Amino acid sequence: MKEDSDPWAELGEFIREQRAVARLSIRSLSDLAGVSNPYLSQIERGLRKPSAEILQQIAKALRISAETLYVRAGILDPPDVSGSLGKAILAESGLSEEQKQALLRVYTSFLRENTRRDDDSQG
Repeated sequence: MKEDSDPWAELGEFIREQRAVARLSIRSLSDLAGVSNPYLSQIERGLRKPSAEILQQIAKALRISAETLYVRAGILDPPDVSGSLGKAILAESGLSEEQKQALLRVYTSFLRENTRRDDDSQG
């Protein structure tokens, strides 16, 4: 019986998509990330579960945030984007994953700042 969703296959597909966007061959990415070509191929096909360190190397080579890959690998929880702006940022196809993550970090930091300010004014 096949599972509906394989997180490692989805992670591998995402890495493959990001590699295509960056116009890198699998060999080029493996060289930039410092991982072997066969190992990277297995990650992209969802056959290997890369460590956080390997994901960080791949993210650096792809010029995306390691946090993005950590969330997709289940190492980190996704940011709370319950508001409509957060969802809109994630849905925007005109932005790269790195740009989306940068915008979400700014957005959530503003929300935290305002929550602290509200708490301070009430206390």
